Amino acid sequence: MFRKKGSKSLPAVSTASLPDIVFMLLFFFMVSTKMKEITLKVEVKKPNASAAAKLEDESLVKTVYIGKPTAELRAQFGTEPRIQLNDVLANDVSDLDAAVQDWRNEINEAERLKMTINLKIDKETKMGIVTDVKDRLREVNALKISYSSMKAKE
Repeated sequence: MFRKKGSKSLPAVSTASLPDIVFMLLFFFMVSTKMKEITLKVEVKKPNASAAAKLEDESLVKTVYIGKPTAELRAQFGTEPRIQLNDVLANDVSDLDAAVQDWRNEINEAERLKMTINLKIDKETKMGIVTDVKDRLREVNALKISYSSMKAKE
């Protein structure tokens, strides 16, 4: 009475939930991926450095670009080095005041003192504009500054 009848085949694996899983993973990666937000309007060819260190917390690093305007913008802005803050070319170093204040407001209050201003400067840029930027950053109490460079090949 309780005999097994021949060999029964296993049921097929159900793939009904597979599209749900794929869309859930797709949504997760779309939400968690950070896209490049800045469009460079100045040319920055970083100088070589013999020793370099990677910054620890990238979320606390805000970047100031200094260099000649790109080829498309030279007719409008000339060939003199300019300062780029986020996606905007600054008119003057005094524009750093508002930018630094905005960056501080984006960061948690406990970590504001850890904020680092990263200067990405074209290697052909004269030091006058760099000194002006550093002086203005000192005035607005943004004292942690780093310089971006390429590691020299041996």
